[in-house]
Amino acid sequence: MNNQPSDLPELKYLDSASVLLDSRFRIPGTDIRFGFDFLIGLVPFVGDLVTFGFSGLMVVAMARHGASGMVVVKMLWNILLDTTVGSVPVLGDLFDLQYKANRRNYRLLAEHYREGAHRGSAWPVVIGILVVLLGMFFLLLWVLFWAANKVMEGLQAMF
Repeated sequence: MNNQPSDLPELKYLDSASVLLDSRFRIPGTDIRFGFDFLIGLVPFVGDLVTFGFSGLMVVAMARHGASGMVVVKMLWNILLDTTVGSVPVLGDLFDLQYKANRRNYRLLAEHYREGAHRGSAWPVVIGILVVLLGMFFLLLWVLFWAANKVMEGLQAMF
């Protein structure tokens, strides 16, 4: 296996796609670069869903070409952050100009190939996330039951 993902013909398109999505164009007179991710993201909600889909497809392709579980988790984090903050009107668009999740993800893949970085299983991270989500779920249930109980007490007091 080659040391650079861009040396592999089947991965060159990932580099090209990440550039197209994140930094293909430049605002004249500045060093600010943007791509179709930013442009499509200007369409409220629908644009964010479309760019989320493109980013997800890139992660799937990167995983198919040997990205470790840890690399995939880091890539998914980049996409989650980009999509979450990017969905906030105006602030999200400014964030998109700077963050460039797709280029970050391609760099993670390049580091993985070049340096052997980000190796390892994602299961400890996934299990940790599941434990936190499960805890949040039970906390939410407790709050809902507590609130329902207070409402019922209030109704009983009225009658």
